[in-house]
Amino acid sequence: MGFFKKLKESIAAKTEEVTNKFKEGLSKTRGAFVDKVEELFLRKKKIDEEFYEELEEILIGADVGVHTVLDLMEDLRKEVKEKKIEDAVALKPILIEKIVELLNTGQSREIKLLENELTVILFVGVNGVGKTTTIGKLAHKLKSEGKNVLLAAGDTFRAGAIEQLEVWGERVGVDVIKHQAGADPAAVIYDAVQAAKSRNVDVLLCDTAGRLHNKVNLMNELNKIYRVLQREIPEAPHEVLLVLDATTGQNALQQAKLFKESAGVTGLVLTKLDGTAKGGIVIAIHHELNIPVKLVGLGEKMDDLQVFDPEQFVHAIFAQGFLEEESE
Repeated sequence: MGFFKKLKESIAAKTEEVTNKFKEGLSKTRGAFVDKVEELFLRKKKIDEEFYEELEEILIGADVGVHTVLDLMEDLRKEVKEKKIEDAVALKPILIEKIVELLNTGQSREIKLLENELTVILFVGVNGVGKTTTIGKLAHKLKSEGKNVLLAAGDTFRAGAIEQLEVWGERVGVDVIKHQAGADPAAVIYDAVQAAKSRNVDVLLCDTAGRLHNKVNLMNELNKIYRVLQREIPEAPHEVLLVLDATTGQNALQQAKLFKESAGVTGLVLTKLDGTAKGGIVIAIHHELNIPVKLVGLGEKMDDLQVFDPEQFVHAIFAQGFLEEESE
């Protein structure tokens, strides 16, 4: 199979460490999702309506999303008809290829980092999704790549949010610009931009309040932050990353829809992928919202925040026999 040969060559070109992180982080999804798919393909030798219905149920159960599943099933039916496929096993590589295609469409997954200029990245998302932890881990990643990083404690409302960011700053070895609890978030961001400029910082990572996403005052607050940023740096923020908890499944998809409409989101961070069997939500969010998943959280360690790679993702889910037998 040409597709599988290319996929294996692409995976081989990446570091073994990253490949293992994806495999380990997606083990729950692999166990719940792929085992069922594999069992279906072995049990149902013939492709009939019952086969399609069962495959639909498995995909929806993995939180791939109803609209995405329907589009995927339509593509599979078309392939079966055009290529006159009768054996269910022959459909396996096509299913995997279609998932890779879904994840490879749309905008760039690269985090925008300016050369020799200050890059401002704003983080949004509701409380409890791992936003502050993500900021800390990204600060660690950027610093390890030689970037001069500064943090802005713009979440002045959640109890302990400022202190939590300070702990991450100390752990990573980067400074945090802060005001007292309850202060105006836009004022914190303003001071952070001034500090970043005076210290020749490469990347400024800004935390924001994570109150309910459908509250008007929060969106007004974000708009104020945008105005302050754009007055100082016309093109800022260069990225608006929405942090979502993958374990919440379809609820994460709903949050993404609301934030997309009101916060100018440019990319997604999916945390806690290692803690859910429903990693298919990555496919649903990407396909239904056309917002690229840029980073994924695959564990508790500081270096477990990884740049999202569709091929690594698919390989990690379908690894251990499912891909190998098709590539021979």
